[in-house]
Amino acid sequence: MKLGVALPIVDIGGEPAALREFAQAAEEIGYHGIAAPDHVLGANVASRPGWTQPRARSTDFYHDPFVLFGFLAGCTSIPDFSTQVLILAQRQTVLVAKQAACLDVLSGGRFRLGIGVGWNEIEFVGLNENFHNRGRRSEEQVEVMRALWAEPHVNFKGKWHTIEDAGINPLPTGRKIPLWYGGHADVTLRRCAKWGDGWMPLAYPPGEEARTAFATLHRYAEEAGRDPETIGIDTRVSAGAGAETEWRDQVRFWKSIGVTHLTLANYYESGHLHRIAGRSLGDHIAAMRRYWNAVADLL
Repeated sequence: MKLGVALPIVDIGGEPAALREFAQAAEEIGYHGIAAPDHVLGANVASRPGWTQPRARSTDFYHDPFVLFGFLAGCTSIPDFSTQVLILAQRQTVLVAKQAACLDVLSGGRFRLGIGVGWNEIEFVGLNENFHNRGRRSEEQVEVMRALWAEPHVNFKGKWHTIEDAGINPLPTGRKIPLWYGGHADVTLRRCAKWGDGWMPLAYPPGEEARTAFATLHRYAEEAGRDPETIGIDTRVSAGAGAETEWRDQVRFWKSIGVTHLTLANYYESGHLHRIAGRSLGDHIAAMRRYWNAVADLL
């Protein structure tokens, strides 16, 4: 099992020196990867008194993940960068395929593309994309991207995309990019079982709900003619609550039910995940080190 860490950009900011220091500290400690979230537009909550979401506000800082990972790839040799998750349906498909392929080449094959359908209609409107067909459209987007990554020239005619004997250059190093799905809806599990290299759930605490969800994914994979063991699972943990013994119990549980990746998300507050008390770069590095020291021997 591999342990990565989510970049707490909403706490430490996006200055190059802070990002570099965090990523290099993660590598030095022993973390396998860096994960980053994705939002393009943030809502001005001053004009929306009913806004309840703690994310995607105009005051929340988000770097574009492709630019961010391009920068970090030159700062650290950490083995894995992942979007958790990129909202695919609010972007042009061919452009995402091109950006992902370039990042794959320039990082030496260190990129996993985590995708989701999103929840923030404000971003879809601002990016001139349809919020209401995003799930169905994302299925065709995946088909288009996989074709573009695999072959130098593509002919494609779908409901939303037309490509006439054209291709991207460069192609990714392995003629594919690992595609991971985020989300918890049943249709997401079915899409992941059919096309995904992995699933990125974050809503389930350790326990029977998670065990049931993973079993459902495995069943869907078998129905799709795939070996469930070929689909990874990347779920989140945090150091914001509990003590080292509890963290170790959680890691043992996740490993026992087939989780392949854990992502430490110390800036995140939702459900069983709790943010750390501090917000500074030093606070986050200290928490990251404490968690690693507590669980590294179990990975």
